[in-house]
Amino acid sequence: MKNICVFDTSQGTLNMGDYIIKDSCERELKEILDGNFIAYFPTHTPIAHNCQVLLNKTNPVNYCKNADLKFVLGTNILTNNLLAFSLNWNVNWITSKLYSGTVLMGVGLASNNTKINFYTKKLYQKMLSKKYIHSTRDERTKEMLESLGFKAVNTGCPTIWSLTKEHCKQISQKKSDNVVFTLTDYAQDYKKDKYMIEVLMKNYKKVYFWIQGSDDFKYLKSLTEVKDITIINPNVADLKEVLSSDNVDYVGTRLHAGIYAMQNYCRSIIVIVDNRARDMKKTYNLNVIERDSINQLESMINSDFKTDILINEDNIKLWKGQFIS
Repeated sequence: MKNICVFDTSQGTLNMGDYIIKDSCERELKEILDGNFIAYFPTHTPIAHNCQVLLNKTNPVNYCKNADLKFVLGTNILTNNLLAFSLNWNVNWITSKLYSGTVLMGVGLASNNTKINFYTKKLYQKMLSKKYIHSTRDERTKEMLESLGFKAVNTGCPTIWSLTKEHCKQISQKKSDNVVFTLTDYAQDYKKDKYMIEVLMKNYKKVYFWIQGSDDFKYLKSLTEVKDITIINPNVADLKEVLSSDNVDYVGTRLHAGIYAMQNYCRSIIVIVDNRARDMKKTYNLNVIERDSINQLESMINSDFKTDILINEDNIKLWKGQFIS
């Protein structure tokens, strides 16, 4: 039996999409985790104080340092600057000891036009495994890791690993009667987002709104009257209930809500607001529309189109195969 650390990107999050990622990662890791002792630790908040790490006095510190395997579950966790105040991976030079030998699973690189700084390079070289191949969400992240001397393979986000040809064939090509939509509280565009809502109200019988981020509902109320929109509670279980039962499409700016809709056999249009969907579109053929082209949304909604996600099963098998004897 091995001791395994899972560094959980859904603990301390303000984004329910991280739970979608976690659920998918756990499902894909099942054959690797089964039969071993698994401990979960957060990435958004520190595992231990600096003095606890230096003194080696707590069980969690010793467990993390000595674990046989360590995984970071995919999200937009990498950055070019680990000196920033707001980080998805809350780590510093001292606490980085806890992550030594960590393997990345379907992770992405935050949108950043700056070059990676010296401190961040050295920290990644302290934390990330040189023995194992890392799994990335997109080609840009793979190239960044390879530039630092790591082995990496582009598997896509683990949320798409189950979207096989057989699965995608079961997703309707035609418009449904109802729709679930999302907004993104940190990437607002009042005019274009308001237009998107108007198009959805015009073209669907029933319109649902899922609250994925902590301020999404506040933003929705600034755009439109909420009385004609059915609100889905901000948890994945309630979203799944609607997606599974009510003849719905998905349209919205949240990438992982759109992928989760496809997992539940719903036709999905993802409105691009940042690099994540744009980076994944290049390799994995997501059905997307740029928000700057939102005037084409109505035509896309009323057209027939296939869902054909181009997952790379060979890369996924290669990454998983490292851990399966």
